[in-house]
Amino acid sequence: MSSPISSIRNLGPAMEAAFVAVGIPSAEALRDLGTDAAYARLLRAGHRPHFIAYYVLEMGLQGRPWNDCKGEEKARLRARFDRLKAENIPDKDPLDAILDEIGVLPAARG
Repeated sequence: MSSPISSIRNLGPAMEAAFVAVGIPSAEALRDLGTDAAYARLLRAGHRPHFIAYYVLEMGLQGRPWNDCKGEEKARLRARFDRLKAENIPDKDPLDAILDEIGVLPAARG
C-alpha cells in the first residue's frame, strides 16, 4: 500500500496535489525520484519556481524540519535550484518574461 505525499514531513495538500498532477502519486514514488527529478517535473509542467518550496522538499525527504536548512547547505541547495531552473524552464521572450513577472499572462504568439 502506498502512502500519501502529505505523510512526508513539511509537505501538505497543495504540494501533494502538485506532485500527483505531474505523475508522482505517492510518498514512495517521490522518495524514489528524489528532490531534483521531482522538482524538475513541476518546473516542466509550468509551476512557478520557488526556492523555499524546493528546500522544504529536500528537508522533508531527509525527515528534517523545513527551517533546518542554513548556511553552506542552503547555498549548495540554491546552486542546485538555479541549475534546475535553467535546465527545465524554457526560455521566454523578454517581454513575456516581464509580463509574467508582474502577473499578466502573455497572449499566445503565433
